[in-house]
Amino acid sequence: MQKLGLIQSLSQKLSPQQIQFIKLLQIPTVELDTRVEEELESNPALEEGREEPEEQAEQTDEFEEKVETNEEDISFEDYLQDDYSGYKMQGDGRNPDEEDREIPITTSSTLNDQLITQLNFLGLDERQEKIGEQLIGSIENDGYIRRELEAIINDLAFSMNIETDIDEIEEILRKIQSFDPPGIAARNLQECLLLQLERKIDHSPEAELAIEIIENCFTDFTKKHFDKIIKKLNLTDEEELKATINLITKLNPKPGGSSGELVKTQYLIPDFLLANNNGKLELTLNSRNAPELKISRSYSEMMDTYDKSKKKDKKLRETATFVKQKLDAAKWFIDAIKQRQQTLLNTMRSIINFQYNFFFTGDESKLRPMILKDIANQINMDISTVSRVANSKSIQTEFGIYPLKYFFSEGITTESGEDVSSREVKHHLKELINKEDKKKPLSDDKLEKLLNQKGYNIARRTVAKYREQLNIPVARLRKEL
Repeated sequence: MQKLGLIQSLSQKLSPQQIQFIKLLQIPTVELDTRVEEELESNPALEEGREEPEEQAEQTDEFEEKVETNEEDISFEDYLQDDYSGYKMQGDGRNPDEEDREIPITTSSTLNDQLITQLNFLGLDERQEKIGEQLIGSIENDGYIRRELEAIINDLAFSMNIETDIDEIEEILRKIQSFDPPGIAARNLQECLLLQLERKIDHSPEAELAIEIIENCFTDFTKKHFDKIIKKLNLTDEEELKATINLITKLNPKPGGSSGELVKTQYLIPDFLLANNNGKLELTLNSRNAPELKISRSYSEMMDTYDKSKKKDKKLRETATFVKQKLDAAKWFIDAIKQRQQTLLNTMRSIINFQYNFFFTGDESKLRPMILKDIANQINMDISTVSRVANSKSIQTEFGIYPLKYFFSEGITTESGEDVSSREVKHHLKELINKEDKKKPLSDDKLEKLLNQKGYNIARRTVAKYREQLNIPVARLRKEL
């Protein structure tokens, strides 16, 4: 005999408004304009502009009463006519047959234009900007720089009277290589693939092994000598190797495309602006994150007219249902935009408070270990909400533009039991490499021991990962003859 029983379970379903907020929250500033335009196009009850103050609205009402014809001549049904698009309403000054409505034009720019725009966000001085522009101008159509850096140094000296050296030009080149599209400004295919893999290091478990393969077994990889790769790297998991090879083959070998055509690559536009005003940090939201939207007054009046109307036949009820749906959707969208703004500000303020010493000084070694949970606890929101903000937003500071995810890092425990940021370890790692004897550069094993002596409990594999994230090659490639 079949038994029946009751099982009690808890489940959370998101309302349409919550879903809309989540979608709006995770899109970056550069895409918000498009999303708002889409909503304005689809909902005639939503308009651009500020809400009128009550007093101003009352004055407008009085004015309209003087110029309107007899109210009995204007019914709710006529107001909307038979077209629910919102473009054929009476009194809007339009001829229904006219096709003069402005059509949004999609704007594109060349790859060179977009790279120059990203360069401007770095906050470099005029001299460094000129060097950056020269480097960007040397990028070929497929995204590579094949011209020798020494030749670019000579160009700068002769054409712009700028004296520079390999160290400085490579430092600025590394900044350009962090631009979008990933892999841009590489000097060869190996470097191009490494640049793309370094961006995946925190998001893909295969990326670390992929970097090791491209860095140490590149020739074998290009010749598909996978058995040699397995032997060189002492790999035992063939499935892991397959997944890693699959990851590498999906990378873009031509990040600039095949020609200088118009491209749609999105570059970094800061969501927040942070200024140091006489020792006081002042945070503002990019104005593009705060579009001015309001409810259509004519649609609100339609509902008022319907509510007051004694004649409510089937057609009027259908029209009223449509208008109410559009009004509700417009209100939800405006509320979601406002909630998005508040959540962005709350999250960013919390990050600034947590990493105050960095934002005040720009010193990377001042960054504290910080995870999503730290911020979520401070602002009483879900970790997933903080993640949506951190993964797609950036902030403009006097030290440059930083993606918010830059400020999140795992903690490393020192011998004294103190937690320090991985950024601090990278800072010391870079110092050790900068001071090394270039004729006898330090191996990852030696770097591991030196960092251990400084009190950082870190493994050789982690040293290699951090070195790669800093765009620093292995010891044998740093060796000078």
